[in-house]
Amino acid sequence: MTAPRRRFERIAFVASARPEARDALMRMRHLYGSVKESEADVIVALGGDGLMLETLRRHMDDGVPVFGLNQGTIGFLMNDYRETDLLDRIAAAKASVIHPLRMTSVQVDGSVHEHVAINEVSLLRQTHQTARLRIFVDEAERLNEIICDGLLLATPAGSTAYNLSAHGPILPLGCGLLALTPISVFRPRRWRGALLRRECQVRFEVLDADLRPVAASADSQEVRHVASVSIREDRARSMVMLFDPDRSLDERMLAEQFAQ
Repeated sequence: MTAPRRRFERIAFVASARPEARDALMRMRHLYGSVKESEADVIVALGGDGLMLETLRRHMDDGVPVFGLNQGTIGFLMNDYRETDLLDRIAAAKASVIHPLRMTSVQVDGSVHEHVAINEVSLLRQTHQTARLRIFVDEAERLNEIICDGLLLATPAGSTAYNLSAHGPILPLGCGLLALTPISVFRPRRWRGALLRRECQVRFEVLDADLRPVAASADSQEVRHVASVSIREDRARSMVMLFDPDRSLDERMLAEQFAQ
């Protein structure tokens, strides 16, 4: 017996600032109506990956699913834009559940900041001088010094973004792993990163933080002049993305690994 398809009766439409996205917003609201985000069963995001991440971030505490329609540039996290059959597409969509990373950063002056990342937490040098970092995994020192432009810890959902550009691995959603990827390593030259269990707690210490300042970012949220950064997956928060069955996130990640 086939399970009944979900029906989402209350839809909220959101759009990026791009003119084509704003035009699509007006047409979609005219065709399907719209409610406030706080009243919605599902949110349809018209834009690019940036809008998808921004919308997921707003709803990571209530778990409202987001169905993206590409009106941006790359749109890796979005479905193909089409105005017809929207209700049927949403009802038949495949859900991908992701969990964010929680970053706790301590600045040189002792200030503590907490941010949440959907794609990755990254550390980058702030000046022309390379960063000197130390890496701990579950409080065990794993690398006592790495000299590089930076490091990043990526979720499976973020593994095809900045992580892939830094030559990190693509991670399927259900693999239970995080990618620890260096950026422009000077020493040790042969170290290319590591795959870590998602339950791990990762801590970076900045060596010579005063002379070689480093900034930490949770996606686009930046903290400058950090002395240490601790990261772990936040399993208490879940975000749900909806994809057309033939365009699931797992399928896109698999296809990306065979792209030429």
